[in-house]
Amino acid sequence: MIPKAAQLLGLAMRARKVITGEELVLAAVRSGQARLVLLAADASDNTAKKVRDKCSYYGVSCVSTGDRHELGHAIGKDGRVTVAVTDGKLAESIQRLLT
Repeated sequence: MIPKAAQLLGLAMRARKVITGEELVLAAVRSGQARLVLLAADASDNTAKKVRDKCSYYGVSCVSTGDRHELGHAIGKDGRVTVAVTDGKLAESIQRLLT
């Protein structure tokens, strides 16, 4: 994961604009809260397919990035496979850096 994107993700976490955990992220996508979903590159095939399908159906950007430990470290938690950013501007900035 790009250091600047990790910094922005940490900022989003401190601003309480981040949702983690597969079920909570999928619920945020369904409810329209999620603006960007980050998926760890080492996520299981089943989880990756479920998250990508849900994101494409609801029109939410889904970016694959780093492994679960990098993603967790960026938000100050243990390994995380899926992270949703709920703030539009932060999501846009993170996505621009990662793509």
